[in-house]
Amino acid sequence: MIEYSERDEEALERAIEEARAEILVAGCGGAGGNAVSRISEAGVEGIETVAVNTDAQDLLHASADHKTLIGREITGGRGTGNDPELGEEAAVDSRDLLEESLCGKDMVFVTCGLGGGTGTGASPVVAEIARSYGALTVGVVTLPMEVEGRRRSRNAGWGLKKLREVLDTIIIIPDDNIFKVGPDLSIGEAFEVADGVLTNIISGITELVTEPGLINLDFADIRTTLQDGGITQVGMGESDGEDRARNATEEALKSPLLETDLLSAEEALVSIKGDRKMTLEEAEAIVDRISAGIGLGAQINWGAYVSDGMINSIRVLAIVPGATSPWKNGLELEKKEANRRIDQDLESF
Repeated sequence: MIEYSERDEEALERAIEEARAEILVAGCGGAGGNAVSRISEAGVEGIETVAVNTDAQDLLHASADHKTLIGREITGGRGTGNDPELGEEAAVDSRDLLEESLCGKDMVFVTCGLGGGTGTGASPVVAEIARSYGALTVGVVTLPMEVEGRRRSRNAGWGLKKLREVLDTIIIIPDDNIFKVGPDLSIGEAFEVADGVLTNIISGITELVTEPGLINLDFADIRTTLQDGGITQVGMGESDGEDRARNATEEALKSPLLETDLLSAEEALVSIKGDRKMTLEEAEAIVDRISAGIGLGAQINWGAYVSDGMINSIRVLAIVPGATSPWKNGLELEKKEANRRIDQDLESF
């Protein structure tokens, strides 16, 4: 019989601690700060958070492990007035402050709402710094609703192009599609749902690594799937009761957030979260259904874990990198803007 000493246990604990991936979520601007606050308040384990803003008042009310006011000498702590170039200048001016939070991380999520000034302008600088230190960089961003106007749409296209150049993977959530999820939502409720979507995506990915589960993934699996993933789409579904696994999977695959040709996908990352009654059979059925819905021979990395917060329900998060997407290089935003200009010109005749 092999006996283990306390020294062996301590050595194992040290090894586990040293092997643990250091994950940071950087929320840039107002929407990014909201997402970081939700993650902090939800108590997602195993991640560190930093809120980055040019608006001192907004930053004061954020909940995060760290808060970084950028461009103080440039904006006076009053924000950028929806000027992304000013947001970029503020981030570059405060590069030393940003490096303090970003250096030494294995994975950095950069989240923001594209279309404004600080998030749009600062997030590419944050991503570039994180990547320069060797971190896996994943952007999780929202696009403005059409009713928010042409300026925010132009800003978002500008920021999206810059982010594509410095991120390994970028997950795009068009706010207009939030209304497809809940068409009766007010604008305020839609923004809250968008914040929740950002939170669920980030927590769903990190918990694959940080939470013990039925099927675990290690950080190397995540890096393999998301490194150089490019434009990435997500589908989310949740269901309880009978056929919960099938219903949650179908909801994820048919999600209006998933704007991609699944058959063009070469790989996918799947997070399955359920209550303590969730079975391995249910998890395998979910993966089998997703395998049938994406490209032939596509590689699927998946993990399944339990949570006391899930009451008789299962949540499925399908992350599909590299598939055909309408948002390549921000061209869809430019096309929408061009169409609006044509319509405006026609009305003037």
